Amino acid sequence: MPSEFKQAVLPNGLTIIAECDPEAHTAACGFFVRTGARDERHEVMGVSHFLEHMMFKGTEKLTADDINRGFDELGASNNAYTSAELTCFYAHLLPENLSPGLGLLAQMMRPALRQADFDTEKGVILEEIAMYKDNPFWVLYEACVEKHYAPHGLSHRVLGTTETITALQRDQMQSYFDSRYASDNTVLALAGRLDFRRAVDEAAALCGSWTPSGVDRSRRLPGPAGGRLELRDAKVNRAYMLAMCEGPSMDDERKYAASLLAQVLGASDNSRLHWSLIETGIAEEAQSAFDPHDGVGDYYVFAAGDPERADAIWEAIEKELARLIDSVTEDDLVRLRNKAATAATLGGERPGDRMQRLGRMWTYLGKQIPLEEELDRINRVTLDDLRSTYEAFPIRAATLGRLLPGT
Repeated sequence: MPSEFKQAVLPNGLTIIAECDPEAHTAACGFFVRTGARDERHEVMGVSHFLEHMMFKGTEKLTADDINRGFDELGASNNAYTSAELTCFYAHLLPENLSPGLGLLAQMMRPALRQADFDTEKGVILEEIAMYKDNPFWVLYEACVEKHYAPHGLSHRVLGTTETITALQRDQMQSYFDSRYASDNTVLALAGRLDFRRAVDEAAALCGSWTPSGVDRSRRLPGPAGGRLELRDAKVNRAYMLAMCEGPSMDDERKYAASLLAQVLGASDNSRLHWSLIETGIAEEAQSAFDPHDGVGDYYVFAAGDPERADAIWEAIEKELARLIDSVTEDDLVRLRNKAATAATLGGERPGDRMQRLGRMWTYLGKQIPLEEELDRINRVTLDDLRSTYEAFPIRAATLGRLLPGT
């Protein structure tokens, strides 16, 4: 996987980074804005995601149809997403179409934010919120995150709520855009077969007029979390349980061990929860995951099944949590290392995946870690590393939520 890392910073603070691979058959580019739900004021919760939608509605010179047709004509695979901590707009193209693709993406990054478009898209966002209310896992997960992190910004729902989106005004979005979508809060990441010097010159012509704002993320971290919650919904007929607890942050080397522990516990197959709950028929779903954030991280454990078995399901989960660290063997570690290495290597063969990895890493850490180095870090995780990580961040239910049938 030969690639060369390159970096440049425009006078306005826009950072441009790339992993150039002359042997690649495609190229990819993406703008990563260091803003998400955690950076919103509570009263405008959901504005980051709403704004992501508005970026496709056109600029002062381009209509929404111009943007969509432009990417189609280039044969691009393009999209966008919003998380709690970043917003990304990207395109994956043939190398000969990278320049016009970057040009279209950069223009899109300065939307008109017309009132008529805002009013129309508000209805779309409200429909999306309503759709997720029909997903029991999502309902319970958002409620637990809110309980776990409140009143910190990490408790915010990425989509917002029906109330916050209904009340949101176009001028509030404009103010948020002007502050957060600044040149010095944005990273342009590229990967694949490309001419970096040419890309920098093009970015300077396209984005050189963007203004910096000096905005930064609050360094305040969540306080002690925990508690219990129970939701009832007459539309559900299963019992859903979700527990959350603290884990390593994105800049903590223990995140590699934490990720392996979560897979041992609750990967989709051949995990402790799978064998003890799914294969035995005690539960219909069971999984766990680890999610590192800026300054903090978390684990979650989730299960679903017959409401009559809710207590038995949770008792089985607690047994697996209690015996987890003593049950992990060297064979488990070898298997997990190999799976992680395979997944990372497969992603490393696609410029689109490399661009995403590079952009997210820089947005969080302000540096590039070569894929080969990260694979080496994963392969160096030992049983002692798993034990010490587990001792520092024991997987226990600090926050526990249940969603059950009824009113």
